[in-house]
Amino acid sequence: MDKEILQRLTYGLYLISSNEHNKLVGCIVNTVVQITSEDPILSVSVNKNNYTNKVLKEQKKIAINILSSDIDPDIIKIFGFQSSKNVNKFLDVSYSLIDEMPILKKGICGYIIGDIIDVIDVNTHNIFLIKVTNLKKVNDNDNLTYDYYRKFMKGKSPKNAPTYIEEKVESDDKVYRCMICGHLYKDSENEVKFADLPDDWVCPVCGVGKDKFERIQ
Repeated sequence: MDKEILQRLTYGLYLISSNEHNKLVGCIVNTVVQITSEDPILSVSVNKNNYTNKVLKEQKKIAINILSSDIDPDIIKIFGFQSSKNVNKFLDVSYSLIDEMPILKKGICGYIIGDIIDVIDVNTHNIFLIKVTNLKKVNDNDNLTYDYYRKFMKGKSPKNAPTYIEEKVESDDKVYRCMICGHLYKDSENEVKFADLPDDWVCPVCGVGKDKFERIQ
């Protein structure tokens, strides 16, 4: 099957966050759906491998930061390609605690806070059903769509995202792949060969070092 057509489905990009006994966690998702209008119920899909998934199941509380198109791309790198298990993602990020949930101060057009009322197991992901308890529009900025993120911010989906598709390799030269985000570094398309990159070089997509790349060709 040619899964590329699936990328034509429309999505937004969101930072979901929670609070694990004063340890703040969060990750980027693209599947937030409103299920009902009166007494609103939403659904959010989260990969089971995400640490945030574990916290949501335990704490039963979630915040949805609706990202805007003027978001700092570094926010996507911080929350989309690292694990809250190992990194304090909110350490250098400006945020407020609202109903004990972390909400970004910049780069969002609104937020939704809710209680998790059910969890549905769907293969690699869990779908969380959320009863809204608080929500606010912050401004009238355009929300960040997955299409805008890919076309204009040149962003990629992390491996845990439902929209992740492994990039095809067609060249015959040396090719190295980031084990975190899947970014390919092809010697033939760069002035500097991968082996000659400085030790402090980092992946342009997710910011990890050379040690997180594997040669695949």
